[in-house]
Amino acid sequence: MNDADISLIQSSFAKVVPIKDAAAEIFYADLFETAPEVKPYFANTDMTKQGSQLMATLGVVVNGLRDMDKILPVAGDLAVRHVEYGVKAEDYEKVGASLIRTLEKGLGDDFDVPTRDAWIGAYGALSGAMISAAYGE
Repeated sequence: MNDADISLIQSSFAKVVPIKDAAAEIFYADLFETAPEVKPYFANTDMTKQGSQLMATLGVVVNGLRDMDKILPVAGDLAVRHVEYGVKAEDYEKVGASLIRTLEKGLGDDFDVPTRDAWIGAYGALSGAMISAAYGE
């Protein structure tokens, strides 16, 4: 990931922060609609709190993109914990697709092709590291 991509991700995420609660709602609504099989992972979960945790985690990752050596071990630990909830390696692709659709909806015209490509690349790198940490794949 290069500096230009990181800048695109960080500047676009800064536009999401003011609408973070709505973005979290959009994300989970999209995820549960397009991948209903993941909904049981969230049984008995306060989705408002879950949405806040999602946005906080995204914020940490986005702000840490220039120091991936610190982010990847934390992300790997998170992935290992997610296995306990029943999360499967193939679920990461579903989450990534919902993330991209959420950014498209939330940012509108500000989510241009270079920004989209930067997010896809970053999510691919991060999710690949998480899958490797959790499943050895």
